[in-house]
Amino acid sequence: MSVPWNAYWRLMRFDRPIGTLLLLWPTWWALLLAGGGRPTLKDILVFTAGVVIMRAAGCVMNDIADRDFDPHVERTRSRPLAAGEVSLAQALRLFFALMALAFLLVLLTNRLTVMLAFAGAALAASYPFFKRVTHVPQVVLGIAFGWGIPMAFSAETNAVSGIAWWLLAVNTVWAVIYDTLYAMVDREDDLAIGVKSTAILFGRYDILITGVLMALMVSMLVLLGTWSGLRWPWYAGVATAAALFGRQLVGIRDRDREACFRAFLNNNWVGMVIFLGLLGHYVLAGAWLKP
Repeated sequence: MSVPWNAYWRLMRFDRPIGTLLLLWPTWWALLLAGGGRPTLKDILVFTAGVVIMRAAGCVMNDIADRDFDPHVERTRSRPLAAGEVSLAQALRLFFALMALAFLLVLLTNRLTVMLAFAGAALAASYPFFKRVTHVPQVVLGIAFGWGIPMAFSAETNAVSGIAWWLLAVNTVWAVIYDTLYAMVDREDDLAIGVKSTAILFGRYDILITGVLMALMVSMLVLLGTWSGLRWPWYAGVATAAALFGRQLVGIRDRDREACFRAFLNNNWVGMVIFLGLLGHYVLAGAWLKP
């Protein structure tokens, strides 16, 4: 059975780059912080390519895990595996090829980063199955999506500091926020087929709890700035992220599916303004002018 390249492309979700962006922003935050504003070009290239590859692998494994559920969900029934464009064996071969390529990339770093990569691979492979046993798979998603944070610190400094773990916690809260918005789109379908999510767990308090989590994330970012001695551009970025969160909450007040999905997509801008705030701090501090 031959498979059109377009089917593999869609299976890896390269036609929907939002997931890649939501992984890239926190990885780039970490590289900037760990490198004091001057991460090595090698690490930038390795981690950027690694994020793209690992997100693709995660999407393939997600569709493998959900192959019996996706045909029953309106938004996912046209995915290549669910629609029969790709066989299970072909999807598995693609997943292992992507994981092998990611492992070759991490070999360009150091021993500690390679060791951390094994935990990252386990998270990427197991995350899709958590939605069967817990209503908070988004927590696992946040750790899996943010695992590039401790790896970036390890690659840049050969150690994983407390700031790295704090930033991973920030990313985990963020993942619960945006994936709850995503899960609100599929809530009725998920209830019908027995898939668990925070949108189902939170019930009628979903908007309230999401708002509380947004406030928590903003507070954690402010504390990170204080802890790290970051200057005003960081706080301007955090304030802009808070404004974007407020706009998302207003948009989802009626729980309209399209509005919830737009709010989910808007988190790309949240990640970007935080990155720009951090970059602005290092430009202001003259980090790039230092020898």
